[in-house]
Amino acid sequence: MRRNLITAVLYTVVTTVIFGLIYPLVVTGLAQLLFHDKANGQLIYKDGQLVGSRIIGQPFSAPQYFHSRPSAAGNGYDAANSGGSNYAPTNKKLIDRVAGDVAALQVDHPGQDVPIDLVTASGSGLDPDITPAAAEFQVARVARERHLSEDAVRRLISEHTNGRQLGFLGEPRVNVLLLNMDLDQASAAH
Repeated sequence: MRRNLITAVLYTVVTTVIFGLIYPLVVTGLAQLLFHDKANGQLIYKDGQLVGSRIIGQPFSAPQYFHSRPSAAGNGYDAANSGGSNYAPTNKKLIDRVAGDVAALQVDHPGQDVPIDLVTASGSGLDPDITPAAAEFQVARVARERHLSEDAVRRLISEHTNGRQLGFLGEPRVNVLLLNMDLDQASAAH
């Protein structure tokens, strides 16, 4: 009995050290060495100041910026509360919120269909991307507010449109933060 107890304690100590200390340190070290940017959250700095992350959305509400899709994560893009609303498509709260958002967006675009990603949150609530259609929907407003031509704004969208991963996974997408940062630069140069 005593021998079995000693063996069990030794196995516990050894596996705890290997899998609780050595393995995480090795994986973290390799991630920092091989994928430094990704291991640190793909953070974006401008003039030494942290602006955001390529992989976490941010709210943009000023008319001169492209707007992100809505977030269901806490108070908006709160990574600690990541997750969708889990409302069913027939849920009255979801229907009312989406209808209100559509009506607000159609004020500037009467009769136009509103891209679905401008009125619905992603599964995580943290999606940093919108579809090219959602970006195109906002071109006239952004161009007007920035005093840029719509073609200049469309060129920026085109430069920031990422295709499907590996050519067949996912959908084309536009990173809103990166697009808005380049839009600021284009406006400053204009």
